[in-house]
Amino acid sequence: MLALTVLFALPLGVVLAGMRISPVPSLRWVATGFTELLRNTPLTLVFFLLVFVIPRLGPIIPFPVSAIIALTLYTAPFYAEAIRSGVNSVPVGQAEAARSVGLTFSQTAVHVIIPQAVRSVIPPLINVTIALTKNTSVAGGFFVFELFASSKRLANSYADETIAIFLAIAACYLLVTIPLGRIADRLEKKVAVMR
Repeated sequence: MLALTVLFALPLGVVLAGMRISPVPSLRWVATGFTELLRNTPLTLVFFLLVFVIPRLGPIIPFPVSAIIALTLYTAPFYAEAIRSGVNSVPVGQAEAARSVGLTFSQTAVHVIIPQAVRSVIPPLINVTIALTKNTSVAGGFFVFELFASSKRLANSYADETIAIFLAIAACYLLVTIPLGRIADRLEKKVAVMR
């Protein structure tokens, strides 16, 4: 579930970030509205809408698919803001210089801004992925069998081992999040630019 969510949320985040920095006002407004709405909505509410409300309106979506959609919609705006902040970290003079030599908006973005922004974007993207890893546990409350939900099933079957089961699940989350955090630290040091 985590891999699929990253696979869908990251490209959606890139599109949203592109819309947020676009010179077209209507694109900026739509992306800003979507981003602010979902960043300020609790993840549980997004799950609730996809699992209980949308099926009443017509389409029946399997619970695992609903979970991936909910996590994607919730996480993409966070990816978008991380990308947008990286793009905004590039000095304005760089874009002005590119435009002064005749580059279009797209050419400026691809050849000037994005290569410089990548340095500052990678660590926040990894941090969003760490948060996403922990957010997958919300899916367990909505009938999706994932790591945390499996711990509840095990705890029901082996009630005398509940603490050990939850500690093992916590260790599993740590096995994912700690290496990601270390990677973010190393990349941040590796791509750091003295300013």
